[in-house]
Amino acid sequence: MGLFDIFKKKPSEEQQEKLDKGLEKTRGSFISKLSKAVVGKSRVDEDFLDELEEILISSDVGVNTTVKIIDRIEDRVSRDKYLSSEELNLMLKEEMVELLAETEASIKNNEVRPYVIMVVGVNGVGKTTTIGKLSNMFKKQGLKVVLGAADTFRAAAVDQIKIWGERVGVDVVAKGMNTDPAAVAFEAVKYGAENNADVVIIDTAGRLHNKVNLMNELSKIKRVMDKQIADAPHEVLLVLDASTGQNAFEQAKQFTAATEVSALALTKLDGTAKGGVVIGISDQFNVPVKYIGVGEQMDDLQIFDSSSFVNSLFNE
Repeated sequence: MGLFDIFKKKPSEEQQEKLDKGLEKTRGSFISKLSKAVVGKSRVDEDFLDELEEILISSDVGVNTTVKIIDRIEDRVSRDKYLSSEELNLMLKEEMVELLAETEASIKNNEVRPYVIMVVGVNGVGKTTTIGKLSNMFKKQGLKVVLGAADTFRAAAVDQIKIWGERVGVDVVAKGMNTDPAAVAFEAVKYGAENNADVVIIDTAGRLHNKVNLMNELSKIKRVMDKQIADAPHEVLLVLDASTGQNAFEQAKQFTAATEVSALALTKLDGTAKGGVVIGISDQFNVPVKYIGVGEQMDDLQIFDSSSFVNSLFNE
């Protein structure tokens, strides 16, 4: 079995049900507004497009992505402006899937072992919990996982990683609070290589008080890991809290400027009506969404599938 064969599978029926349940708030808000906009309409005119623009922006799809979607729909209906509500919904679904697929195509799952993932994101977005759930996902696939507690700025962060390590049953490399994060990352990658690990996941500090310090720290961590394993980290995963809406956009802007983010994990989708942020952030920053959190249970972190996500969003 390949290291990342799990990414080739479509969501199971149970996972799809969890996704549907997790998107209830977003779907309820989005579909309700969309239904009101299209009721009795058979023509895509300026009034409808204005309403659609307002709906998408209020669902935190983001201004730039909303404009892109509106422009694409205008192009598609330029010849025939008379459409049924079902056709309008289908058109919007297709444009959303296409936008997500454009970034999804950039996901490259390097089969090198150990595959090193550096996880970044501000405190409070569910970064440590995502690392724990990710470890559980990989271990269930029969992969050997090592965690590196390189968020040494907070004692609680180190303790949380240790707790997740015990809970999932994976090894943790930690040196405690106020130690050099790069040294912890180096030791974790070294330990993973020496013990035939399949995946090494490195936690990092989540503070944004000084962009220069953040950039320097993340760059140093990357440099020392690369000395141990060529091209490590193989993935930089940015964790964002979907419920923060536009704040998530700002965090993505800061972190993509500080380091080369290659994938996104959007957490807490089950607790928000702002699920449109998934589409907007992925498109605006040209970074694929790789994981989504749709609940608090250990198995509620899912591999993101654009078609399943958009279909769930429109599933009345």
